[in-house]
Order: sequence, then C-alpha cells, then structure tokens
Amino acid sequence: MFSFSQRRVRAALLFVCGMVWQNSQAAGTLSIDQAVSLALQGNPGLAEIEARAEAAAQRPSQVGALPDPVLSFNVANLPLDSFDLTQEAMTQFQVGISQKLPWSGKLELRAEAARLAALGKQDKAREARLKLARDVKRSWWNLFYLDRALATVEDNQSRLRSFVQVVQVKYRVGEGLQQDVLLAQVELSGQLERAIRLQGMRRSEAARLQALMAHPGGSSVELEPINPLELADLEGADAWLQQALVERPLLSMKQHSLDASDRRLELARKGSYPDFTLKGAYGLRGGNNPDGSSRSDFLSIGVSLNLPIYQGNKQDREVDQRNSERMEARYALDDARREIREQVERALADYEQGREQARLLRKGIIPQTEQAVASMLAGYQVDKVDFLTLVRTQIKLNNFRIAYWKALSQAKQAEARLLAAVGGEKKS
Repeated sequence: MFSFSQRRVRAALLFVCGMVWQNSQAAGTLSIDQAVSLALQGNPGLAEIEARAEAAAQRPSQVGALPDPVLSFNVANLPLDSFDLTQEAMTQFQVGISQKLPWSGKLELRAEAARLAALGKQDKAREARLKLARDVKRSWWNLFYLDRALATVEDNQSRLRSFVQVVQVKYRVGEGLQQDVLLAQVELSGQLERAIRLQGMRRSEAARLQALMAHPGGSSVELEPINPLELADLEGADAWLQQALVERPLLSMKQHSLDASDRRLELARKGSYPDFTLKGAYGLRGGNNPDGSSRSDFLSIGVSLNLPIYQGNKQDREVDQRNSERMEARYALDDARREIREQVERALADYEQGREQARLLRKGIIPQTEQAVASMLAGYQVDKVDFLTLVRTQIKLNNFRIAYWKALSQAKQAEARLLAAVGGEKKS
C-alpha cells in the first residue's frame, strides 16, 4: 500500500504527465523524448511493478527481527470446590513472559535473503522501465514510417493525376489511347486503396502509443517533424555486450535471485538446529502458612526447544528443495546471458540491414528512378515511351520511397532494442 505522501507524489507525477501531454498537443507535435517521458511517468503497468519493489523493500527488517515476546496470565491449582485463591497453598496467580530465540545465524540469513529479493524487485522495475521506453520508441518510429508512407502515397497520387491530365490531353487531340486513360485511373484508385490501408495502420499504431503513454485515445497523435537522418556506424557486438554485463538490470536481477537462493539454502541447512524459547513466570500466592506467616511468591524459569525428529521428511527435503531452486536460479542467469547476447546480435544485424538498405535507396536507387521517370515522361509526350512503362516506373519510385522510410524506421527501432538490451544509452 502507498503511504499518503507516496500517493501525493504519484498524483503530482500524473498531473505533470497530463500537463506535458497538453503542452505537446497544444504545440501540435509529440517528440520521441516526450513520448518516453509520458510513458515512464504515467504507465500503470510500470507503476504496479515499482509498487511491488517498494513493498519488497519493507520485508528484510520484518523477517530479520525476533518474534514478538508472549505475555501470559494464568491461575494455577485453583480448587474447584470453592474457587478460593487463599484456600490451598499451591494456588497462585501467574504472570509469565516467553521469548523465542532462533538458532544463531537464522535471522541474519532470512533478512539477507529478503534484502537480495528486494534488490531483485528493484532490478525488475528498472528492467520494466527499459522495456517500456523501448516499446514507446518502436511505436513512435513505426508511426513515423506510416506518416512518411502516407505522405509518399499522397505525392504519388498527385503525380498520377498529372499523368492522367497528360493522357487526356493527348487523347483529346487524337494522339493518345483510351486504354492509357483507363490504366491511369486504375492505378490512381489503387493508390487510394493503399492510403486507406495505411491510415488504418496509423490509427492502430497511434492507439498503441497512447496506451503506452497511459493517455486516453480520444485525441490525435501528431509527431514532431524531423529531417531525414544519417544513420551512424555502431560498434561491434563485443563492446555492447561488455556494457550489458554491467548495466542490464535483467542480469542484476538474476544474480540477486541466485544470491538469495544461496542464503535460503544455507538457512535450510540450519533447519535441523533447534530454536529455543526462554520462559519466565511470577506466581503470586495469597493467604497464610499454618504458622501465621504470609505465603511467599513463586518464580518459575525455563527453556524449551523444538526437536527435529522428522528431519528426513522435513528439513532434509527442504534442503533438496532449496538446492533445486538454486540450480534453477543458476540456469536462469546463464539463460539471461544467452538471451542478451542474442538480443544484441539480432538488433545490430537488423540495424545494419536497415542502415545499408536506407543508404542504398536514398543515394542510389531513388535518384536513379526519379531520373528515369522524368525521362520517360518526356519520352511519352513525344510517343517514344509507352504509358504502361511510365506508370510502372512511377509506381516503382513510390515503392522505393516507402521502402526507404521503412528501412530507416526499422533501423531506429533496432537501435531502440539494442539500447534496451544493454541497459540504456551507450557509455563512452
């Protein structure tokens, strides 16, 4: 449960989150940094994980403390014929207290295991923040691609309309073919259908981004305009893996889980050692002795301990259980290292593929195709190029431009995955 002050802090963060959203919407654009900030401040799934970490942090002091002492009140040897506290010499009113004392080292091991588990919860919250930031960035860049693709399709529609005008002029003067007019209109309709599909994809992606930012989906999402990017060269996998070993919360979480398993195993091995209970009681007696003197009070002290006579079925089985849990934690740590290596290598491969493809399209294929379209349009007007070839080349140009934005977007999404895989921004 959150304390009152923690709820106030959470409410303040949500208020700031709303103000940032309103300001970004008032400005008409949403930058990628703003999107990440909004998600980290307002996402309820992340808040849930962070609350669990806060709760786990309160656990070590609880399990490391001694059990509460037990205060007892008793009446001993009370005669049933009269219920008189002074009739019998052994009748007494007792006030007692007892304290359980676990075997040396047990409390410390419990507290240390809980502390390591709490650190693992904190690492899990950090891991969740990384993944949330990664998902926001990927959604933002996918939305960026869809915006550019829609703009490209609209530009292609404009070009096809100009082709239709050229064809219609030629047809009216008897130099063009009716089939060319119909072909241009068919291709234009195809572009309209493609725009509808892209708009549907954009609405879906915008809804996903709004959900990640924990914002209602009623308002539109307009991205901050940015210029075409020159994708940088990245270091090799080994450099990124070295950072991941130090910075990635997933590895720290698995290591803390393994260390906590070690403490639980050591605690289980101490399970066959008995726990002690110290007891003390003060007995008050009423009445007088036969010689007329007052009866003296009694003091009782003692110690008790549990006897692990079922060790084969209990303590030994717990040791086996904790040992298996430790092996599970060890395998989980090894698997996390393997998973991170795979994530780094795949992200790097996807980034390089997108980078090379974007560079080839932007510097080679698209300029060449633009020149070809311009040349074919001039050739068509003097009947040296057929209209079908011109339209097909224009469609190829449109597809190449969309492919460029997709390659750029996929490279940036791969970069976001890479940064999440190594625990954050690249350390110099």
